[in-house]
Amino acid sequence: MIPTDTVDTLIACFEALSALGTELSEDDWDTPTDLPGWSVKDNLSHLIGIERMMQGLPGTTHRAAPVAYTKNPIGEANEHEVDSRRGLSGADVLAEWNDISAQRIATLRSAGDDYFDAPAMTPTGPGTVADFLHIRVLDCWLHEQDMRRAVHRPGHLSGRCAQHTVDRLMRTIPIVVGKRAGTPEGGAVVVRITDGVERTVVCEVIAGRATFVDQPSSAPLATITLSTDAFVVLAAGRRTADAVTATVEGDQELAQRVLSNFNMMI
Repeated sequence: MIPTDTVDTLIACFEALSALGTELSEDDWDTPTDLPGWSVKDNLSHLIGIERMMQGLPGTTHRAAPVAYTKNPIGEANEHEVDSRRGLSGADVLAEWNDISAQRIATLRSAGDDYFDAPAMTPTGPGTVADFLHIRVLDCWLHEQDMRRAVHRPGHLSGRCAQHTVDRLMRTIPIVVGKRAGTPEGGAVVVRITDGVERTVVCEVIAGRATFVDQPSSAPLATITLSTDAFVVLAAGRRTADAVTATVEGDQELAQRVLSNFNMMI
């Protein structure tokens, strides 16, 4: 089946990255981001490497020197692609991005069911190309936000790309509330997201397992309200809880445990 919504959303992410790139100076491209060792330009270089792989094009033969912030073979492969472009200008990297994204859009618009149903190893395990593309939306939008925060150009915090990413990140809230934060049996935590993507979820521990519920069985132990940007930087592991603003009602210690364990990209 052709995942039309995912394709349309991914293309919107591609176009947003291209539009942001036109606003950046060379100094902007070299600005450090929340990702250790990576500049604004490096974030886009990373996305180029992945989209080239998705297009079936060869990866770089360049090998980056070992760095402390790469933790696994995937991180090392990403660093090779990023480091291979560090000598290029931001304008050159943007031009390469525009070229590969145009190729990817043409492929995605013309592909049939067989392409999307083909087996693929995704960052979360075995799946299909369609599954991988669903994750690509998240990755592209998160890196766009990394770039925007670094150069103080907030934007694109609402709409289909933001909604897709927030909804995907929210899937892990039960693990955070239950296993990581240790919410007691029968206890519920409300998480409210505002200022961009508007979401409110209730997570309750039932029979030792946290799960989403429409209504808690008793008054929530804690209610946590976060802006979309604050939720994303926590859930994506970009910053720690002490670096964001959250409003808490109820059990302050429980809420802090939830906030401190929100990193869903581990």
